[in-house]
Amino acid sequence: MKTQGALPKTLIEAVRYFSDQDVCRGFVAALRWPQGPVCPACGVVEPLFLQTRKLWKCRACKKQFSVKVGTIFEDSPIGLDKWLPALWMIVNAKNGVSSYEIARSLGVTQKTAWFMMHRIRLAMQTGTFRKMGGDVEIDETFIGGKARYMHKIDRARKIKGTGGMGKAAVMGLLERHGPDGHSRVVLKHVPNVRRHHLAPEIIQHVEPGSEVFTDKLRSYDKIGQDYIHKVIDHAESYAEGKVHTNGLENFWSLLKRSVKGTYVSVEPFHLFRYLDEQALRFNTRKIKDAERFVRVLTSIVGKRLTYQHLIGAEATT
Repeated sequence: MKTQGALPKTLIEAVRYFSDQDVCRGFVAALRWPQGPVCPACGVVEPLFLQTRKLWKCRACKKQFSVKVGTIFEDSPIGLDKWLPALWMIVNAKNGVSSYEIARSLGVTQKTAWFMMHRIRLAMQTGTFRKMGGDVEIDETFIGGKARYMHKIDRARKIKGTGGMGKAAVMGLLERHGPDGHSRVVLKHVPNVRRHHLAPEIIQHVEPGSEVFTDKLRSYDKIGQDYIHKVIDHAESYAEGKVHTNGLENFWSLLKRSVKGTYVSVEPFHLFRYLDEQALRFNTRKIKDAERFVRVLTSIVGKRLTYQHLIGAEATT
């Protein structure tokens, strides 16, 4: 296998690098098992590699397994020579990449590309137990189509009022100048922007005593009991010294550019997956493409996603 010191730097280099199935297999195996292959069934090390089948066979339980077992790639007939370039594309595209573009680039169907992308987004989830501290911006936005562009039937079904009615509410928390010196975000799709939905997210993600900045939304009125709460009234100004939410406002523009310009239509059922995708790219924006690619690739284990689960059909089958 090629060493990680020779990792590609661009998409075209990645396509060439991962054009060989043996190189792909060796690359993923080295990341998954740094000390050598381990049987995922019984944990025994040093399994026998079956060269003709490109599989490992455990010397203890006799089960055969591939490098895909127990990962987002499991049970996929698509080769790693297509999976890895697809992963490179989605994690490094600032404004996202559509399933149609992935399908054209890799020579698969749009439905297959869409499924692949959601499995990759699962690996992009960056759950962390470290709470935000210092200066934290909190804001909310609404994701959804404009009423004037909807068919009259959809407009009558979805739009029941003004403002955010009929749209999906998204809450954002941005920690300014985190431990690495760069801001990071946490996003959550919430049912609405009432206090009982927003307050628990703040408690979960922000250290007590932190200085938090919000707009004048009444749902934030009582968070000053645990935090140093400062408010900016957007009817009067957008910033008063460091009291502002401009960091999140800039992030919302990036998020909506990808949703409206690249994905065009995002169902609320899947919105959290697109939020995970955009949050990871933002939080790792200061590292190189190859580093971001490897970081996501090391998170593929234990995150299997079936098509039935993805479309919400498991409950009805």
